[in-house]
Amino acid sequence: MGLTGVGGGSLMTPLLTLLFGVSPTVAVGTDLAFASITKAAGTFTHRLRGTVDWQVVRLLCFGAVPAAIVATLGLKHFGALDKEISQIIRYSIAGSVFLTVIALLFKARMLAWLNAHPEKQLQGKQLTAATIIAGALLGTLVTISSIGAGAIGATLLVMLYPRMPSAQIAGTDIAYAVPLTAIAAFGHWWLGSIHWDLLGSLLLGSLPGITLGSMAARAVPEKFLRGLLATTLTIVAAKLVL
Repeated sequence: MGLTGVGGGSLMTPLLTLLFGVSPTVAVGTDLAFASITKAAGTFTHRLRGTVDWQVVRLLCFGAVPAAIVATLGLKHFGALDKEISQIIRYSIAGSVFLTVIALLFKARMLAWLNAHPEKQLQGKQLTAATIIAGALLGTLVTISSIGAGAIGATLLVMLYPRMPSAQIAGTDIAYAVPLTAIAAFGHWWLGSIHWDLLGSLLLGSLPGITLGSMAARAVPEKFLRGLLATTLTIVAAKLVL
């Protein structure tokens, strides 16, 4: 996360499943609790810098929060800890990872296309409706797989608001994810799918890890890092499916 700004959920959740044998549902719930804490700290920093568009945050939350609640109730109804549901969640994680790879690789091209075709950019009520719908999609995706609030969310923001500065894209993406991940994490706590000891260990490791990664990021080209991350995520997603 310190090196690239993304990869927390998209790497952590599948690695908890593949390397440590954590069930997909527990991996999702624990990662959501982790994300709600770390993103809250990030939002505080972005708020001090004035790099959050709170109107866009509200629109995203109008879609994301109800979707997270509905998705949680769906998991409760179908039995989140059942083996069949865990397998579905495993495939959902793989699909979310593939979407993250696409977002990483093609975000710049999509932005360039939008800038070359300004007539295709949404305005007014259409933009408002599209933002709420994007929030609902992200809310469902994040609650089920814990993946999507980072790279996918940022890519959707770039597509909907191509004129928004990069720093504001990052700040807005983090800020809307705080209530989303918090509500989704609360839902998974209700479902009994959070491993609290594991969460504590992740938090202890993440603080020095993010610091070291942020320091090293200055010396490593971003293009190389994103390519490496995209390759790693593709391998992880394929492993989850196979």
